Amino acid sequence: MKDLSVKVLDDEDDEFVDILIKQGLKRNTAKVLAYLKGIKEATSKDLEVGSDLRQPEVSIAMRELRASRWVTESDEKKPGKGRPYKVYSLKVPIVEIIAHLEARKKEEAQETMKSIERLKALSA
Repeated sequence: MKDLSVKVLDDEDDEFVDILIKQGLKRNTAKVLAYLKGIKEATSKDLEVGSDLRQPEVSIAMRELRASRWVTESDEKKPGKGRPYKVYSLKVPIVEIIAHLEARKKEEAQETMKSIERLKALSA
């Protein structure tokens, strides 16, 4: 048996995840993002264990984060034979990601207010 030393999400990270979910991120994507904010880089296996997700869930979350251009992905060769494994890290500082989410919510609020103002105008 091998001993694995992997960081795992704690209560504060869970709160971070909950807030990200309220801001429109999917649960698995939020968990992976919360995990990556606390470390320099992580393998897929680290993400699975640390964020309590299965491999397909991690893959889907990473696809979403790559589409947003928030993470980098590199291949690292295992010693000996075998397939290289993926190593992930945040490409953008977490404060920029939060600023992006904030800007998106402000834009949504402005659109909502425009719609309400239009409703008022149409009902008069």
